[in-house]
Amino acid sequence: ALPPAVPVAARWLAIVAIAAAVAPRRSLTLWIVVSMLVGIELGHDAPSVAMNFKVLSDAFLRLVKTIIAPLVFATLVVGIAGHADLKQVGRMGLKALVYFEVVTTFALFIGLAAINLTKAGVGISQAGVKEEALAAVAPQSAADIILHIFPENIAKSVAEGQVLQVVIFAILFAIGLALTPERPRRVMLEFCESLSEVMFKFTNVVMYFAPLGVGGALAYTVGKMGFAPLLNALQLLLTLYGALIAFVLLILLPV
Repeated sequence: ALPPAVPVAARWLAIVAIAAAVAPRRSLTLWIVVSMLVGIELGHDAPSVAMNFKVLSDAFLRLVKTIIAPLVFATLVVGIAGHADLKQVGRMGLKALVYFEVVTTFALFIGLAAINLTKAGVGISQAGVKEEALAAVAPQSAADIILHIFPENIAKSVAEGQVLQVVIFAILFAIGLALTPERPRRVMLEFCESLSEVMFKFTNVVMYFAPLGVGGALAYTVGKMGFAPLLNALQLLLTLYGALIAFVLLILLPV
């Protein structure tokens, strides 16, 4: 029988060979695949070490969250205030809202049907996972829910990740901007256009950290719970793609 170190060394050599083949192409997708292999192998061979790489995935998720609010604000302001006819924008917005609500409702039904059919995630072991007690949440009335949509402090909304409040603020800000005289409107609109372009570039920069984030997440998961969650994740991924194909064929194309 081969010593245990031989298969481990063979696997790592195979990963290094794959990384060497991928390196000249500079493809982010391929590097994510390589980082997945590294994370899985590290979690399998050195679980105690792999557990420390969770910080990479947490850092990547934090960077992703920083993109949302500025990008949503800038794109909405440019999209609304950049049009001279607010009535036309309002009609387009209403049609888009109705379309979004109807199509999203069908998407929800397709997603529910798909997950209930495949049962992806059922039976996954929760061993070793700490259950944190959630704070009791007081029931909200309809007035509380409506009130929660409107921001009282935009900085607070951004800090707390209240995207809907940021959207409401951006829409009202854009309407106010569209009603201002040409000179100040142009200055602010150019600023928002620049902010939007910068945030798209910022998103590209953040995506370069995706291999580290994905690799760290897989290393932590395999090191903590083994391979079972990966099989469930694969089943969930296949369910997702199946539901997306059904959504496109049954809803998007006919519409």
